[in-house]
Amino acid sequence: MHGKRHNYLKWLAVAATVGMLLILLGGALVTKTESGLGCGRHWPGCNGELIPSEITAEVLIEFSHRLVTGAVGILIVALAVWAWRAYGHIRETKFLAVMAVFFLVLQALIGAAQVLWGQGDFILALHFGISLLSFASVFLLTLLIFEVDKKFNAENLRIGRKLRMHTIGVSLYSYLVIYTGALVRHTESSLICADWPLCRNDEFALPRNMFEWVQMGHRFAAALIVVWLGYIAWHAMRDYKASKVIRSGWLTAFILVLMQATTGMLVVLTQLNLAVSLLHSLFISLLFGLLCYMVLLVSRGRQLS
Repeated sequence: MHGKRHNYLKWLAVAATVGMLLILLGGALVTKTESGLGCGRHWPGCNGELIPSEITAEVLIEFSHRLVTGAVGILIVALAVWAWRAYGHIRETKFLAVMAVFFLVLQALIGAAQVLWGQGDFILALHFGISLLSFASVFLLTLLIFEVDKKFNAENLRIGRKLRMHTIGVSLYSYLVIYTGALVRHTESSLICADWPLCRNDEFALPRNMFEWVQMGHRFAAALIVVWLGYIAWHAMRDYKASKVIRSGWLTAFILVLMQATTGMLVVLTQLNLAVSLLHSLFISLLFGLLCYMVLLVSRGRQLS
């Protein structure tokens, strides 16, 4: 590709990736500030107007999120089309381009349906996860455009069956952790357990109601992924000393999950501090993107005999 056009495509990819992160954090902000009905039961308008004349904090948060989603949506469609034409010969490009647009539209439709008609908590919990799938697709497209794989010749990586299975397994499991975390928010179970790590540190007992089950179920799921990623990082550091990308990738994943778990603890101990809550969402988004990238590496690498 011509150098100047290639640079423009790189800038577009970076803008779309950052934009998707803003959509994720904006959606989390809407949920955490309970601004979902800031524009009433109106979509795409706001309180019966194309542009709201009366601005409250809830209106500002909800309407800004809609504007960002619309603007970033245009960027993602442009990126998908351009990447398809310029990098269609790379096997993952067309699939990622379709997924980026598909999941972006799907999350927008779920958000619109919530505004217009309302949705159950278990459906709403899918909203963040669907946005994450779009983010991961855009993120991987960006890495392909920057030709990151060529910097370490990904297709010559030799990866054992154990690491392959763990990579796919923990990536799928991370989505379950994300869903349970979203369920905690949407069922308003965040502070049902005021202590940490147990629901009530003065007693070791089973949860007593659905809200405690949701909260403690998420904590258990989060604890398991911390242990799992710690094991994978140890395995990578021990058995893949010649592969810098494998070692650094899994070490970074373990650091991110520790940061995500720490902010999860602080969310409870700080009584839902907004900045901590948004950091919690940011770390899990970055972790999921990285795990998807590790799956891409595994799919390209050659299996050790």
